[in-house]
Amino acid sequence: MNGTPRDKRMTIDEVVASLEDGMTIGIGGWGPRRKPMALVRAILRSDLKDLTIVSWGGADVGLLARAGKIRKLVYAFVSLDTVPLEPNFQKARQEKSIPEIVELDEGMFQTGLLAASQRLPFLPMRAGLGSDILVNNPHIKTVASPYADEDGNVEDLVAVPALRLDVALVHLNRADQHGNATYLGPDPFFDDLFAMAAERTYVTCEQVVDTAGLTVDTPVQRLLLNRMMVTGVVETPNGAHFTNCAPDYERDEKFQKAYAAAAKDDESWTRFEERFLSGDEAAYQDAVREFHDEEQTR
Repeated sequence: MNGTPRDKRMTIDEVVASLEDGMTIGIGGWGPRRKPMALVRAILRSDLKDLTIVSWGGADVGLLARAGKIRKLVYAFVSLDTVPLEPNFQKARQEKSIPEIVELDEGMFQTGLLAASQRLPFLPMRAGLGSDILVNNPHIKTVASPYADEDGNVEDLVAVPALRLDVALVHLNRADQHGNATYLGPDPFFDDLFAMAAERTYVTCEQVVDTAGLTVDTPVQRLLLNRMMVTGVVETPNGAHFTNCAPDYERDEKFQKAYAAAAKDDESWTRFEERFLSGDEAAYQDAVREFHDEEQTR
């Protein structure tokens, strides 16, 4: 990243303007946890299309699928936890509106990112052997180990192909202007693997702080991304909504319930889109506050 400005702060719209049709985009987080939802919403507002999305999926996959943005989806699961089947993803699968699907075992998914992060074409593992994953994904091959065991037997392994990403989008609790970023919750998920598997990484965060502030009252081990891994940083308070961003906030279960209910039919979804997804990020956050004000008066 020689020559890259040390101040990497950007806006949401600047990040999305740097993306192109047909890109492979990895979306960090885990199901309904710490997803870069502000960036997902910005992609919804854009003209981007024919995307390959790589994700441990939640509402990010559901929204992009409902909007017809996905040409190919690579995933291990798509869930909202308290809503086990993400409704917009379920609709897309039932209607076969996503042209290409690659469903992987969770371990295979991680191994694919790991291979890409190490710039390897594949990594071997046992997961997937004897399963329908190989039947449904004939492009995934097996490879014979070059090493025989003490009895002379050679083991066949799954050659998990690298999940190379053009861009990774992740959301963390804090970052500095240079791209160093830390998580404060209980789990890093695999955001560092997404970043290392990608040519470019954009981080949204709850707050941009001075570099020294990244480790105040926080173990250094939670410094997940360093500036060499990051292309741009966007301060987006509440930017993971309606997923969680512990300890800053938990998942918005009331809003998630409304989202799932709206996804059940086209008329309800159109009203949901008009209210929450038709404007910019500030308009979205205002609409969410109004939603909760209404909920409190009921």
